[in-house]
Amino acid sequence: MTRTDVQGSFHNRESLLTAATNDPGLAAHSRLVQRLRRRYEEELTILLPGSPTRASMLDGLAKLTARGHDIGSALRILRQLVMERLVVIDCEQDAPLETITQAVTELSEIALEAACNEAYAQLDERHGAPMTAAGQRAQMWIIGMGKLGARELNVSSDIDLIYVYDEDGETAGTPEGRGRISVHEYFTRAVKLIYGLIGDTTEHGFVFRVDLALRPNGNSGPTVCSLDALEEYMLVQGREWERFAWLKSRVVAPQSAINSGSAHDLRGVVLPFVFRKYLDYSVFESLRALHQQIRNHASKRSAGRPERANDVKLSRGGIREIEFTVQLLQVVRGGQFPELRTRPTQEALRRVSRAGLMPQDTADALARAYIFLRRVEHRIQYLDDQQTHILPTEDADLDWIAQSMGYSGCCAFLTELDAHREFVAQEFDRLLGGDTPCKNCQPSRNGQKASGSVPAADFDAVLELFPAVVRERLAQWREHPRVLALREGARQRLLRLLQRTAEWLREGQVSSDAVIRLADWVEPLLRRESYLALLLERPAVHERLLRMLGAARWPARYLLQHPGVIDELAGPALLSSRFDPAIFERELQERRIALARGGEDDEENLLNLLRRAHHAEVFRTLVRDVEGRITVEQVADDLSALADAILRLTASWCWSRLKQRHREEPRFGIIGYGKLGGKELGYGSDLDIVFVFDDEDESAPEIYSIFVRKLISWLTVKTGEGDLFEIDTALRPNGNSGLLITSFEGYADYQQQRGSNTAWTWEHQAMTRARFVCGEKSMAERFDAVRHAVITAPRDAEALKAEIVAMREKMRHARPVQEGFFDVKHSPGGMVDAEFAMQYLLLAHTASHPELEPNLGNIALLQRAENAGLLPKGVGSAAGDAYRQLRRVQHQARLNEEPTQVPPESVATESAAIKKLWEVVFG
Repeated sequence: MTRTDVQGSFHNRESLLTAATNDPGLAAHSRLVQRLRRRYEEELTILLPGSPTRASMLDGLAKLTARGHDIGSALRILRQLVMERLVVIDCEQDAPLETITQAVTELSEIALEAACNEAYAQLDERHGAPMTAAGQRAQMWIIGMGKLGARELNVSSDIDLIYVYDEDGETAGTPEGRGRISVHEYFTRAVKLIYGLIGDTTEHGFVFRVDLALRPNGNSGPTVCSLDALEEYMLVQGREWERFAWLKSRVVAPQSAINSGSAHDLRGVVLPFVFRKYLDYSVFESLRALHQQIRNHASKRSAGRPERANDVKLSRGGIREIEFTVQLLQVVRGGQFPELRTRPTQEALRRVSRAGLMPQDTADALARAYIFLRRVEHRIQYLDDQQTHILPTEDADLDWIAQSMGYSGCCAFLTELDAHREFVAQEFDRLLGGDTPCKNCQPSRNGQKASGSVPAADFDAVLELFPAVVRERLAQWREHPRVLALREGARQRLLRLLQRTAEWLREGQVSSDAVIRLADWVEPLLRRESYLALLLERPAVHERLLRMLGAARWPARYLLQHPGVIDELAGPALLSSRFDPAIFERELQERRIALARGGEDDEENLLNLLRRAHHAEVFRTLVRDVEGRITVEQVADDLSALADAILRLTASWCWSRLKQRHREEPRFGIIGYGKLGGKELGYGSDLDIVFVFDDEDESAPEIYSIFVRKLISWLTVKTGEGDLFEIDTALRPNGNSGLLITSFEGYADYQQQRGSNTAWTWEHQAMTRARFVCGEKSMAERFDAVRHAVITAPRDAEALKAEIVAMREKMRHARPVQEGFFDVKHSPGGMVDAEFAMQYLLLAHTASHPELEPNLGNIALLQRAENAGLLPKGVGSAAGDAYRQLRRVQHQARLNEEPTQVPPESVATESAAIKKLWEVVFG
């Protein structure tokens, strides 16, 4: 029903005098309030002043029972008093939505706790306590689902409950030895008693309507089940829509079970059911079917009754579509991103936005719509205390709703309502309708992006759509066990993907190599049908994946090793952003906290958390690189910043879990050398690092040695998610024969030539590219002082030159180059020559030219050396440009997994520029 339809039902609006206009307060228009004030005039003062809180409601319950009411009557009267108060503070005092929903939720928790205690008292007297085989009292958990679980109950809501107990057994019986029954029978009777105390309608009404339809097997299942039975049901029969229901589940009573911590066992069963280990796009199809059922049901209800189409919960653009939107994003990614696991809708919107799954302005607009629609829903229910979400058709009632929400009349109110609902509907349809077109993707011949709606055809017919070279590869799937084992739904998805791919190949949008690599990529993943669902749901991801696979061999290999990273292709800011260490570390800390809340922050989960995040960021950088959005230098900057962040987080988490630690924060540091030190990391680079400590505790050497071994293990061990880095510690004092970790004082003495055991010249060369990566801040300043002392120390220039040239010759002999080729790194005129020349200039001249001291990288430092007059004009800049180009050649060769030895003529200009630099520096 549109706004025009509703407005058309009004007549003589100019002469309309609503009840709200004449009543002393807006709340008095509510027929519920009028009835309650007549019926409970004496009891209205029982509640303490202000918004109903848990404390004030418990106080009111105690006063009612003290007046002689039994627990059932007291709860019902309390509920009526709370409702009257909520209408007043909402409609007349503009209370926040959270105040209303929290009060109703706490009322339900109080009622369930009281009813549960009463039921247990009665049953214990008749049958004795329910006991497990271990002699402990068996526990039953009352699980609140939906809005109760999320603490979002509306004022006339029913409560969706599931009853689960921990373990089978038998009751203890009465002192006389009679009345023994099974634990299952005990809790079945408890459920019946609880319902009678809360759900039955008496002269005082009811406390809450109770719905048990979400339990295993629905209304045909037992009213209470054991934890083992629940786990088996979820593993064998659990349906996709039930995952959305269990997303918001929470143990709400009894408090004794909550306090005992026994509910942790329940969480261990529910979490794997709701949140799958891998990104789970298969739920899109299930949610579409569920939502279509809801819409069909709403259409049938409104047939012949157009007013029923104006349902603020179930109609198009209603509350349910906001809830589905955010729940879908949570279920899809919540397995890998535990920070998304939250129950309240508004908090979930904040989290999905913060995670980059939804633009901030969209999340804000959905939050505003949610608050608006929930407030409208409450006012509809305030009228008659009916569980309805349909706008009233009476002019006075509709006008009262508008006024109670701050509108002068219902025209402005309905305009606002329609605007919110239209926005919600568009966002919901966009999410469930598949991906938005890829900005870099070309349209098909008919101008539309191919989508998941392409009808599936016979496999042989699909093969005919491809050229021979691709057809030959795909034909192997006729007999492939994984393809043959696919369920029919997954097989149809696969065929539709192939059809779409064939269309893009025919139109020249992707290459044959990309399609063959797609087959190589998807083949081992066919058991994980969610990947097929992801590609079908997100055409832009599908096309960008094909472009990545076709771009070079190394990206294709990376995708094979880490298939889960493809979801990063859907990121809206993927190509427009760069790696941000602060955001990366904040998100990982949030994920760790989320894991800890669920008791899942064990070492294995933390290792996998670090690996998944690292692989995702490497892949984002790789996409930007392949798409030409960032330069080779920016790739190195971002990969180096990522390594720094991983080292900081790993060191912090590893120390916090070290049993031998003797202080909260370690007095420890990591010094980076080589490519890490020079911020020139490439894909798959290992890390050259040195560990130091500065701690006077007598046990410090042993503790930090244990810590470093654990830290290296965290970085290098292979889990199901792969590893992080290969670690090289050969640059530590005395190399591989030295201690794994050195005191900072010992490290400084070694580098500054104090004592009998001192660094070699080649170690000082390495120091020119060293930097303090992470650790105690004061140690960073001390390291800078040591580096300054090393590279500014007085030296015999000729002796230094001879040592560096000798080291270069030694390296050249160790790296022979194939005759007729030029190695971009090791040949004369290659990158190493430029690096050695710059290292000599730094060690020989930084004392008199301090502008050379900052660790800026070879290209910038070569220009500074030229500006300082240490190189003839043009030599430094030409060598810097040559070095940059050779890095690009090396980078592209590694992406294609090709040798870095190229025809000399292809880099003749670059080689000549670096040879000129060598000649000028070394003669």
